[in-house]
Amino acid sequence: MIYLILFILGLCVGSFLNVVVYRETQETELAKVIKFKKKSFWQKLRSFIPYWVFGRSFCDHCRKDIVWYDNVPIFSYIFLKGRCRFCNKRISPQYPLFEILTAFEFVWIYWLLTKLSFFGRWEGFHSFALLGYWFFIFSVSLVISIIDLKIGIIPDVILLPTIGVVLMRFFITQEWQFLITAFLTSLFFFSLFFFTRGKGLGFGDVKLAFLIGLVLGGWQRVLVAVFLAFLTGAVVGVILVATGKKGRKDEIAFGPFLLLGMLVAKIWGDVVWQWYMHFLF
Repeated sequence: MIYLILFILGLCVGSFLNVVVYRETQETELAKVIKFKKKSFWQKLRSFIPYWVFGRSFCDHCRKDIVWYDNVPIFSYIFLKGRCRFCNKRISPQYPLFEILTAFEFVWIYWLLTKLSFFGRWEGFHSFALLGYWFFIFSVSLVISIIDLKIGIIPDVILLPTIGVVLMRFFITQEWQFLITAFLTSLFFFSLFFFTRGKGLGFGDVKLAFLIGLVLGGWQRVLVAVFLAFLTGAVVGVILVATGKKGRKDEIAFGPFLLLGMLVAKIWGDVVWQWYMHFLF
């Protein structure tokens, strides 16, 4: 029953994350579509609040608002046969797939929290807080990865609040030493950004590296995450160039590889590091 509840919760969260991804990647067009009832007030706030906070969901094609019963995760897509009720245009399968991915992610995280000793065992409110924290971190990682893949940008409106949430958690865990790891990780990526003049990676990756250092904490895990990021990024880059989907001078989003390395290192980083040290010595 718990897994079923978490799966349904993941579907609902995934539906919202779809809105965040869509509106962050279509911000210019949305400025023409979303209308504010109190223009003088909302337009002043617009510079501080992202578009995905305002307005109802609407069709990508005809721009008509989607009624609530057509916005039920998965089931509405199946019932409508993947088409808009009004214009009959095809709805991207990305939306139900992302909802399902988020749902499985929630179930998987709960399994990790309860089965793997790495996460420890908490009781009462702390267990819900810890579960919600990791739901948030993994969900944000998915959103940032997809946005970076689509438009090559890591939006501050998502990244900076996430950093704030991680810092707030330190008031409970008292792991302020993780700030040192975060600054050093960010400094390393800033040096790459500086010496390559932004051609090797973007400044968004520098800020993302700070978040990775905060989440991972230990420098061993950071090394594992960075190594995996460069390794997987290089392999995928070679494959894309070899298949002709990318040119040698084309940019490839690095954020998804960094986040993948972070999540793998958070779960298995200590094991990988111990295996490496045993193999080396």
